[in-house]
Amino acid sequence: MKKIILAALVVSTAVFFSCKSSSGGDPKAVLSEFMDALGKKDLAAARKLATAESKSMLDLIEMSAKAEGSKAFDKYDKSKMEFGEVKIDGDKATVTVKETGSNETVNWPLKKEDGSWKVAFDKSSMMTMGMEKMNEKGINPMDSLQKGMQELDKINMDSLKEGMQEGMKALDTLNKELQKVQ
Repeated sequence: MKKIILAALVVSTAVFFSCKSSSGGDPKAVLSEFMDALGKKDLAAARKLATAESKSMLDLIEMSAKAEGSKAFDKYDKSKMEFGEVKIDGDKATVTVKETGSNETVNWPLKKEDGSWKVAFDKSSMMTMGMEKMNEKGINPMDSLQKGMQELDKINMDSLKEGMQEGMKALDTLNKELQKVQ
């Protein structure tokens, strides 16, 4: 009887600790698994490690992969990343990741969903990461936008319209020629 109780205690302890140490409890491990999944082009696994809000970004990567092939996943090569410090603030966390080739660092956001850490790979999080990078490099996004608007103001709309009309005529001609070949 003592052996049965001891065996049950050992098994339950092992199960308890294996559940506790699963990646859902460690933001760095979750992000590492997420990058590993993307690097292996395993979007199903990546979706399980990402927040529900991340669906549209993962769909975008999937479409990009169909257009670009494997190049779409090259930037998620985990062997070129160093996972650093984890900062947890309630149900949000960030993991600092350094790209070994360029030494660029990015703070990847994670959120707790249903008691597990998930990578926040949604539009808002990606925009925040981009803004942080721009600020880090001394680029003011509003200045860049303003410069872009000034450049648009310099465009002669009449010549742009004429160019578009000529392009449409060329496409029509090409379409007619293609129809003759078929």
